[in-house]
Amino acid sequence: MSDTLASPRTDSPLDLRAWIGRTTEASDVIASTPTTALAATLDHAERAWLAGDALPPLWHWLYFLPLHRHSELGDDGHARRGGFLPPVPLPRRMWAGSRIEFHEPLAIGESVLRSSRILDVTEKSGRSGALVFVKVRHEVAHETARGSRLALAEEHDIVYRDPPRADEPPAKPQPAPAAAFERTIVPDPVLLFRYSALTFNGHRIHYDRSYCTTQEGYPGLVVHGPLLATLLMDLLLRERPQAQLRRFSFRAVRPVFDIAPFSVCGRIADDGRHAQLWARDADGWLTMDAQAEFD
Repeated sequence: MSDTLASPRTDSPLDLRAWIGRTTEASDVIASTPTTALAATLDHAERAWLAGDALPPLWHWLYFLPLHRHSELGDDGHARRGGFLPPVPLPRRMWAGSRIEFHEPLAIGESVLRSSRILDVTEKSGRSGALVFVKVRHEVAHETARGSRLALAEEHDIVYRDPPRADEPPAKPQPAPAAAFERTIVPDPVLLFRYSALTFNGHRIHYDRSYCTTQEGYPGLVVHGPLLATLLMDLLLRERPQAQLRRFSFRAVRPVFDIAPFSVCGRIADDGRHAQLWARDADGWLTMDAQAEFD
């Protein structure tokens, strides 16, 4: 994998909106080993992934991985702030959601290019303190001798925030709706570790229980947002294996921890081309909400 990076319009790390418009590119090859490994992690039956086989939707997150040197990592396992993303001084970072348009399937064995641009950086003050929202657009294209061709476009929402105060009242949870089909997931540490390894995600909240509970104040290991979204997509494709995805969006609502099973749930709309998908924790609360459009 290789990448290039264009500089921001200013050298001031405090002028976060100066990062708007910043771009980067990365190239990769859709190798079969990560796909085989994720299929095993999601408990699929063993199969051979051959050159030309279509990559399942959302599995592009296995590629274009940020390969930071160990010395470049912070105490939380994330890369230190700066680089392509703005150096937001708030300690917690969360993948809050994405909106994805699928144009053509990616395929095993092909060369691909991802072009990324920061669309917006917004600073706000909320009930829990300071918040910074960063919106990034990624475009993934097939790379061929005849040029590039768009395969998918994704808008990725990242939220930075302070840790919650000790006296801060918890957010009011939302009850999850009734499901037409669902699957129960047991988020054991092995599942979380394997997904972290597959996505080269060093964030300690997903595998280091002592750090998670003593430093971050969480009750258990945190289930990755993109893993939840992948499990929702996997549920839909188990229900509609021939579906050709056109659009998918998801929004993180509430953290999910490894201290109890959770469920991925869904319901197909009457038109047969749209689905509502969601994750529900063991207490019945909504933790992720998603929508899919397909042929």
